[in-house]
Amino acid sequence: MPIHSIWSYTPDLSPVAERDLTGYTVVASDGTIGHVDRQADHHGMRHLVVDTGVWVFGRSVLVPVGVVSTVEPGEQRVTVSCTRAEVKEAPRFRTDSETMDPAYLTAVGDYYHGLPPREEPAG
Repeated sequence: MPIHSIWSYTPDLSPVAERDLTGYTVVASDGTIGHVDRQADHHGMRHLVVDTGVWVFGRSVLVPVGVVSTVEPGEQRVTVSCTRAEVKEAPRFRTDSETMDPAYLTAVGDYYHGLPPREEPAG
């Protein structure tokens, strides 16, 4: 996957690009991560800020939209193509200003881009 595509929805999810996902539950391959607190697109780096609740001691995580594998509007659920541990190990999100910091966003993109590819379920 080219690094820039980590910040874009996959072509099959392009209709979702303009949808407000705030409040949707975010699910990894091995369980729930949290819910979408907000979404942003700074410097062409579209991402979701996910409130993890008590799972990661009340901290939020930043997830590039390129790891979103499905969006189910009826269920208000977003599924990402990584594990909970991989999300937890991403560069730490501390303040809202980081969502506008190109260096921080680049570090997050590099991290997610470096994750091993996932097999898509047959169907």
